[in-house]
Amino acid sequence: MKAAILENYSKKGGDLVIREVPVPEMGRGDVLVNVRTAGVNPLDNMIIRGEVKLITPYKMPLVMGNEFAGIVEKTGADVTGFSAGDRVYGRLPLNRIGAFAEQVAVEASAIAKVPDYLSDEEAAAVPLTALTALQALELLKAKAGDRLFISGGTGSFGAMAIPIAKSKGLHVITNGNAAGQERVSALGADRFIDYKTEDYAQTLKDVDCVIDTLGDSELPKEFSILKQGGQLVSLRGLPNGEFARRVGMPFIKCLLFKMAGIKYDRMAAKNGQHYHFIFVHEDGRGLQQVSDLFAEKHITASVDTIFALDEVNQALKKVAAGGSNGKTVLKINNNPV
Repeated sequence: MKAAILENYSKKGGDLVIREVPVPEMGRGDVLVNVRTAGVNPLDNMIIRGEVKLITPYKMPLVMGNEFAGIVEKTGADVTGFSAGDRVYGRLPLNRIGAFAEQVAVEASAIAKVPDYLSDEEAAAVPLTALTALQALELLKAKAGDRLFISGGTGSFGAMAIPIAKSKGLHVITNGNAAGQERVSALGADRFIDYKTEDYAQTLKDVDCVIDTLGDSELPKEFSILKQGGQLVSLRGLPNGEFARRVGMPFIKCLLFKMAGIKYDRMAAKNGQHYHFIFVHEDGRGLQQVSDLFAEKHITASVDTIFALDEVNQALKKVAAGGSNGKTVLKINNNPV
């Protein structure tokens, strides 16, 4: 089968190579999926640059790709709930990625069935960002009526996070380019702030919780609008000791991450606030919740640009450049292997 391979880490981003590789081996609890589409994410570029080595050190060569949509080819002996021919999607376990390929083997516990009305391209835009939103809201302990600010909500993350937050009864505020205002308002955002004409740090205060998508330079402003005792989850800051303990890392890594994130913890501590770092994990049950919500509300997924598998490096560069209005997707050739 064809797959996009990372041969070595590269700080500059490096190019993946398309290569023929064996079909992945299955375990008793796995399903083998013919991949139709795969989402391309900032995480993929982070892995290529070696920025997650402390969390998960990969062996090279590595089949890249973290989320997919496709058709079940066959199931392992212990699998229940899925059958050949089922249309499924998922966020792959971090230590077993490989979505940029014609086939992938994945634990059945990591996948869910795709809502019928979503296209393959739309389905590939859902798992990683939707699970990130779901898990972020759990960390925030967000409840109905809370005011939530999502920084830079006009991209693919906002497209998932806004409707999920609204389904939980939150009052959602976001900012971004004015070109995205109509779209995020249609998704349910209660207030949109055009970052070119209004500084949210001057007009917002005492919000209950914040989801940061922008990272280090924006975090001081985000803490400034957060209420005393409020909660902030960052997708782009640095891991801290709380993150390392939460995911069960050994003592040395807990110590290293405590030092890495200490400035954010101190920033939060000034007003009794709480800083969390999130690195989304696979969760088939959570993704099924998302599927049920999508089916009930008929939520659409935003897709920006679709590339072929052999255009994977162009797709990665587009994601690295930012400014997308939705998910960048690879359309994979699914000829029988």
